[in-house]
Amino acid sequence: MAQGLPLIDTGQHARLPGDDDPVARWQIDVAGVRPLIGAIAAGKGEASSHVEALLARTHIVDVNQHTVHLVGSYGGRGSMVGRPVSQFWPAGSQPDLAELIAGVLADGAPDAVRTRSIKSLMLRDARLAVWRAAEAGPDTVFVAVEGSAKDPRSFWAIRASEERYRTLIHHLPYALLQVDAREIGETFERLKASGVRDLGAYLDAHPALVDFGSQVVRITEINDKAAHLFGIRDASQLIGPVTRLFDASPETARRVMIAHFNGLRSHTEVMKMRAFDGRLLDVQCSVTYPRPPEQQDVSFISLDDLTDRLRTEAQLRQLEADYSRAARIATLGELATSIAHEVNQPLAAIVTNAETTVRWLSREPPDLVKASQLAGRIAASGRHASEIVHRIRSMAAKHTTERLPVDINEVVEEALVFCRHDIQSRAIVLAFKPAAGLPTVTADRIQLQQVIVNLLVNSVQAIAQAAEPNGLIELRTLPGPSGEVVVVVEDNGPGIPDANLDRIFVGFYTTKEEGIGIGLSLCQSIAAAHGGGITAYNRPNGGARFRLWLPRDGVPVTAPPEAAP
Repeated sequence: MAQGLPLIDTGQHARLPGDDDPVARWQIDVAGVRPLIGAIAAGKGEASSHVEALLARTHIVDVNQHTVHLVGSYGGRGSMVGRPVSQFWPAGSQPDLAELIAGVLADGAPDAVRTRSIKSLMLRDARLAVWRAAEAGPDTVFVAVEGSAKDPRSFWAIRASEERYRTLIHHLPYALLQVDAREIGETFERLKASGVRDLGAYLDAHPALVDFGSQVVRITEINDKAAHLFGIRDASQLIGPVTRLFDASPETARRVMIAHFNGLRSHTEVMKMRAFDGRLLDVQCSVTYPRPPEQQDVSFISLDDLTDRLRTEAQLRQLEADYSRAARIATLGELATSIAHEVNQPLAAIVTNAETTVRWLSREPPDLVKASQLAGRIAASGRHASEIVHRIRSMAAKHTTERLPVDINEVVEEALVFCRHDIQSRAIVLAFKPAAGLPTVTADRIQLQQVIVNLLVNSVQAIAQAAEPNGLIELRTLPGPSGEVVVVVEDNGPGIPDANLDRIFVGFYTTKEEGIGIGLSLCQSIAAAHGGGITAYNRPNGGARFRLWLPRDGVPVTAPPEAAP
């Protein structure tokens, strides 16, 4: 009985064909390999070539039924007898078999035995025994393999399944890397056993572990799409440590390790990746981690190239910003008279106060107290004028979107600077009713000003078209039913024709002869970009009502609140 192999009885070498033995047994002829034994023992030549040569010259004399089921061809035992062992023995353990055969033949004892645990695709806890029997002759060797079956299918069925799987993987439309993460997994288990629970904190104290992980986690296979993404022709250029993958995004490697340590099923993020030709790519990296009873040495990393899409999105954002700026400038052009009036007010005050100051200073004696008071008013008017000019420049300037907590009432007051004179000059009454205690909203102040100015200008133009003698615009801020902040602009103009209600927010749709139809479309885009919305209704007693709503800080609104009165 071979030590460590209780089910493999080397004395039962004659039990081969037609039995129910759960051990796979082989009888092989080794006459053709004896010339190689000396070379193998002396270590001459490549080990891989020795394995191939030895097993190619070793022929099958007989096998039992269990062997036929595991690795036999569809022709059964008869199709295996007389053929080289290398044609049937799984490639993964061929070096083990060749070494044990060489050891048995080199041993002078007629009953020499060699045993070893091996890795097997077919069997769990697989153990291999190779021995000679004196009564069988010097050129006969017996082989037995013991282990519990992982899969009821034969080796050939599994290999065919793997080939189909491999073909599928290689032709997937996205880049896929197969990696062996066993060593880092074992490291994680040791860390957990030592009491580590927060890998992020541990990595802060031991940053070298990230580099270690990138070295021991190895890429074992890549598909065609991955080779194309990295710009390589030979997959072997990428086989090895995953270091190359995370060179441009070392923080991603850290987060991938933390996700693995925490037992997550997968981790996905967008990262930078450098191809072999130096290109810096934006890719979405998705790592899928195995879980028991899945094969623990196989993880997958998929890469989706987002470079062109992100570049297009950036260009689109730039076009949207340019479009928004053009709309603001167009609106400012329409309000040029109102803006000029707003600027002229503090300028006129400056001139008046300056002239009065001169008169007070011309008296004998000069009235310095009055002059000082007037100088203070001049300074205040100058600051007011400067503030107005700053707001106009901000509205017209090309700026990067900046979202900060803002008070909606302050934004409305700032927007009125551009429209107040235009409203008053048309004898329109403006009623502004701000609600107190509203929460702030995270928004771009200039964009919100643009929305409110556009809504006010629409109301002014609607009242003017109707030649309404008692024009009225009501502007209110109020809290919404779901915690959102609401701005309502309504007028007593002619309202919106029913046929146009569904189209007024469509880009370039307009009912004005001189309009280009970008105002309300832009308002809706800005509101949506801030997580809110804008709706339009006709008032029961005539006129239009526009309702802008924005989520308050940190409290998203899952559906637009009801806007009808």
